[in-house]
This record gives sequence, structure tokens and C-alpha cells, in this order.
Amino acid sequence: MTAQTAAETPETTGAGVAVTCHRLIHIYSTGTSEVVALSGVDLQIAAGEMMALVGPSGSGKSTLVAILGGLLQPSAGRVYVGDHELSRLSPSGLAALRGATVGTVLQGAERNLLPYVSLSRNIWMAQRPAARLAGRRLDPPEAILDLVGLAGAGKRRVADLTPGQRQRAALAQGLAAGPGLLLVDEPTSQLDTSGRDEVLTALATINAERGTTVVVVTHDGEVGARLGRAVTIRDGRVGAEGRDGLDFAVVAGDGTIQLPPETLMAFPAGTLFEVDHSDDTITLRATTNPSSGRDDEATTGSGKPGHAG
Repeated sequence: MTAQTAAETPETTGAGVAVTCHRLIHIYSTGTSEVVALSGVDLQIAAGEMMALVGPSGSGKSTLVAILGGLLQPSAGRVYVGDHELSRLSPSGLAALRGATVGTVLQGAERNLLPYVSLSRNIWMAQRPAARLAGRRLDPPEAILDLVGLAGAGKRRVADLTPGQRQRAALAQGLAAGPGLLLVDEPTSQLDTSGRDEVLTALATINAERGTTVVVVTHDGEVGARLGRAVTIRDGRVGAEGRDGLDFAVVAGDGTIQLPPETLMAFPAGTLFEVDHSDDTITLRATTNPSSGRDDEATTGSGKPGHAG
């Protein structure tokens, strides 16, 4: 390892790392046109937090996760994983990040696992890049399988597992190097209720016992609610947040604010809101005829700043 690469290699303590995104923009070129996938995303994730990115297909959530995992460079903006700004890392530095600090579990369990070797061998092969780092201590494959509820399954292969077990084996593969950040794309989309609950239990165990920061991409609002914090991604922007059963609107770095989805459904685009700010309470009153000085179908919501009631 060269001195430059060593300096770029993120610290690999195994503990959870924080994530900060500042005004992230990403534009895809399709040859004849450009598609804006992210439109100024501001997001903070605390070290050791477990959260969900919730949104429909095409909302930008998978693009955001690819950037967090060092797989994609943003068109503009900054992203930090721990103390490291990803745009400042060289290709070898990004490879070190992916090999030791960030674990990524792709959508579809089979995409993460080699079918012709045992589960223990899958994990061992995923550990090899991190094993080359000086001072790095890695858990044996069986301990990682035990963490996700697959104790004693080390000799089994992918074909021997149920769908829920395959997804938990994919989680084990993502944990192989003891990352501080685990990114998981749609881990429950193909599972029944029982398999979904097993996966969510495994994620909670990983977070509680290892302190790993866990970010889950999902289109399922119920899954997001069970993770404690759910951040909505809509049209490439961070929209509302759900925390412990409460809905919050989020003020972005450019001053824009997106309301919770159910509020957006009740008020069409272009709706005017009268804003009354008194002490620590903000009241929004929808009006269709502001010049008349009266409300038509008025609806009032109030709460502390950032909270849409």
C-alpha cells in the first residue's frame, strides 16, 4: 500500500459512522437529454442511526445510496462518510472505503452471493480486501451468520435457503468486513410477512449489537415506520420525515420545504398558504382567494417549526 493510499484509507473501527450530504446534485446524460436524479439533497445521518429512505421508483433514492457507497460521483455537492469527503478520495481510496467502511447489499439477495460456494466461503471472500489492512480484526463467518439469525448455516448454499434466509445471508455478506455504514436496497420487496419480519429483526440486531449505521432503501412505508426514522425522497429531493409515528416537513438548504405525502394529496400544486409565525408555532392556512381576505375550504395546521400538522 502506498503512502498516498494509506492516507486516503478511511478509518475502520467497525463502529457506526455519520453521513452528511450537502446540496447533492446528480444528472444523468441519456445522449439526447439530461435527467436530474438528485436536486440539491441535504441529509444528515447520525453515527449508529437506523433509518429508511422511502420513495417510489425513479425518486432518486437508489442514486443517493450509490453515491453514499462510493459507487457514483455526484455532479455537484459534497458527501461525507465519517470524516472523509468522498469527492476527495482517489479511485484506490474509494475502493478502500467500499472494502472496509461501507457495506452495500444490492436489491435481490442472489446478486450478493455466489451460488456455487458455501455461505461461510461467501463471507470469507468478501472479507479479503479488509483483511489486508494492518490492525484490522474480522469476525469469523460463523459469528456473522449468527448475528443475522443463521447460526450453523455456514456450510449451506444459496439454493438450500428460503427467500428470507437468502436475504439475511446477503446481509451477512454486507457485514463481512465489519463496516461502519451498511446500505441495504429493498431487502423486503420479495418477501412474505414472516420473511420481512425476520429481515427487520436482523437489521435491528446488527444496529443494536454492532452500532452499525444502517440505511435501508424501500418503497414500503410500513418498513420505514418500523425503522424509527423514515426520510421521503420525491423528485430527487428530501421531502417529509417520519419519526416515531410523527410526520415532519424538512426545510432544505435552499429554503424549500416539502410537506408530508398525505398533505400533498389533499392540496394540489399551486395551492397558496397563508403563513402565521407566532413564538415557536407556525400556522399554515390554505386559501384559494387571498385577495378577498377570506379562506375557501380553509385548513389549518400548526406545530413547531419544521412540523406539518
